[in-house]
Amino acid sequence: MILNKKTGGAWVGLTALSLWLTPLGQAEVHVTDNVVVVVDASGSMGSPMRGTNTDRMSVAKDALKQVLGQIPSSTHVGVLVFPNGNWVYPLGPRNDERLNGAIDSITSQGGTPLGEYMKQGADALLEARKKQFGYGTYRLLVVTDGEANDAGLVDGYTPDIISRGITIDAIGVEMQSQHTLATMVHSYRSADDPESLRQAINEVFAEVSAADAGTTGENAFEMIADLPGDTASAMLKTLSTTGNEPIKHHAVMRRADPPQQRNTSSPSSTPNQSGPSFDDDPNAMEMFGGLLLMCGCPLLIVFGIYAVVKASKNKG
Repeated sequence: MILNKKTGGAWVGLTALSLWLTPLGQAEVHVTDNVVVVVDASGSMGSPMRGTNTDRMSVAKDALKQVLGQIPSSTHVGVLVFPNGNWVYPLGPRNDERLNGAIDSITSQGGTPLGEYMKQGADALLEARKKQFGYGTYRLLVVTDGEANDAGLVDGYTPDIISRGITIDAIGVEMQSQHTLATMVHSYRSADDPESLRQAINEVFAEVSAADAGTTGENAFEMIADLPGDTASAMLKTLSTTGNEPIKHHAVMRRADPPQQRNTSSPSSTPNQSGPSFDDDPNAMEMFGGLLLMCGCPLLIVFGIYAVVKASKNKG
């Protein structure tokens, strides 16, 4: 086959993409749902829960053991405790005896460095997603009874984590008002008694659904065989530099970044503007790639690219 300059870049890009997707076709990928529970074990969790003779930490531990003992075996679980416990149960398959022992070992003392531990939990989920080639579901569940001591880190890390396609759920235990996370995450639940805490944890795990690994074959590549070289290159750059890399330590600095300018002109005042172009605006390609990565399925990335490219051609 002889490739000219115009089509050569596209086929090189497709070849690289096929190498990226090849493991999915050649080896069976064991697909799991993945949840990391970030547990607040600060000193305040040792306070008695209203209406009971039991401290919040004991109530939380009982609720976790009860709910986690009922989840499907296809769900991998990790329990990350702050400020002093770290990984009492690393993200992986559920072993009830070890898991219950790990939860029972949690003690309440110290402060609330929530942001730091949200990053640790998210990084573990991203590593798991890399091993599963993007398949499966990934959630971070935060159980806390107070605001973070490192609010700046929470402000910086939370949008970064969400932008990677990780779902964040938060449960506020006997909070006088909603936790700051309530306005930033996918779901927030209040728990003011043992039953509501158990129900809140149960609802989060009930939302976890298994992902279908599926297959990626030659037909998928035929659909995108006519991609322009520049588009293929931008696509590959996005797939290789976003998604599963660890959350950056300097994410908190984004809090001071100026907001991006938006084009508020009406369509009638800009008749020649047809929307963002992959060739003219590399940021549009990166945004598109990030949204597709949130779907968690590489095959959806292929279909998404195909649909957008075809739409662009129709406009032209």
